[in-house]
Amino acid sequence: MIGLCTDHLGLDLDRALGEWEGALEAARAGLLARKGVPGSFLGWMDLPEDTETLRAVRRYREGVDFAEDLVHIGIGGSSLGALALEEALGEGRVRVHPVDHVEPTPLKRLLDRLDPRRTLVHVVSKSGTTLETLSAFALFLDWLKKGTPDWRRHVVVTTDPSRGPLRRFAQEEGLASFSIPEEVGGRYSVLSPVGLLPLAFSGADLEALLSGARMANEVARRPLGENLPLKTALLQHLAWLEGRGITVFMAYSARMRHVPAWFVQLHDESLGKRDREGRRVGTTALPALGPQDQHAQVQLFREGPLDKLIVLALPLQDEPLVIPEGPGLPGFLPGRTFLDVLQAEALATEEALAQAGQRVYTLTLDRVDAYHLGWLLQHLMWQTAFLGELWGVNAFDQPGVELGKRLALERLEKDGRFQ
Repeated sequence: MIGLCTDHLGLDLDRALGEWEGALEAARAGLLARKGVPGSFLGWMDLPEDTETLRAVRRYREGVDFAEDLVHIGIGGSSLGALALEEALGEGRVRVHPVDHVEPTPLKRLLDRLDPRRTLVHVVSKSGTTLETLSAFALFLDWLKKGTPDWRRHVVVTTDPSRGPLRRFAQEEGLASFSIPEEVGGRYSVLSPVGLLPLAFSGADLEALLSGARMANEVARRPLGENLPLKTALLQHLAWLEGRGITVFMAYSARMRHVPAWFVQLHDESLGKRDREGRRVGTTALPALGPQDQHAQVQLFREGPLDKLIVLALPLQDEPLVIPEGPGLPGFLPGRTFLDVLQAEALATEEALAQAGQRVYTLTLDRVDAYHLGWLLQHLMWQTAFLGELWGVNAFDQPGVELGKRLALERLEKDGRFQ
């Protein structure tokens, strides 16, 4: 299961839930009332139940027998979730290479070390118009055409069900393709083929992933006292009201190292908005990894400004790997497990931050596996949606991103070079 530890939070959560019960219930009711309304973009709630797409992904995987490498081309919501899942759950049956950047040297190095006859290219863009994605896809498409006569078998497209240049291209060329549902935005699409397809090639348990997400859906509909995303949304809200404008997501798992980056986009792009009265709202999410960032960011977190809510994500179980005798080790360490050290580091960090006056709570996962990752990601989507209701913003659009895209295209049309 996923649990919530508020031992060092510095406030009475049960009392706060009582005081905010009306607002929280209204937030949930308002959100669920829009479910099924065209343009609400609440289709992410239904992705864990989409067994038809799951079967289609599995059938496609079984029909591709040449792939030793999979190049996943996408950016933002079309890449971060897939990368987080692959790092945490991938078993390496097929090597997955994310392409979410347009820096020339890394692109050239990747092309140089891959064999087009043994490579599958998965291009992902909901709109089908993402500049960086289309540029990288053109490069890999040209490489495939030069490297293998049956290049069409080596391309799979995930995009809008009916619109956009990628959908047209897939139809014209007879390419394998999958859809991001109309009512699912990019940063909420991790449990669609965006994340499922590369994970199917790397050997992870897709059914367990969706089962965990279904549990998150169930918990989000429970009474307030048992409702984890309403509780964490309230903690985020109270920190914001206190003027704590930064929320840190710190995962104590190397396998979860990319989950904080996925959360950053989910949180910041969903909630950094102008509310219904035109006021600027939102908090800035920062990624962190424990225990590494105990030796980097925690100095700031502890002795810098008291402007943060810090969320730790900690596994409770793992391999029983024992620390042997070694030079310089304190006498009490040999015979303990590495998980003992990891948990002691996390709990000590939580206590030290609380003593310094920062707000901090911990999300615990029984294990870092498909079931609990599916639950965690879906939980964080519910939390974000509830916060949007509390803050009076649409958590499913991104108007602030569009200007930068348009200016980039205008610069490229003129010249594009730094001047």
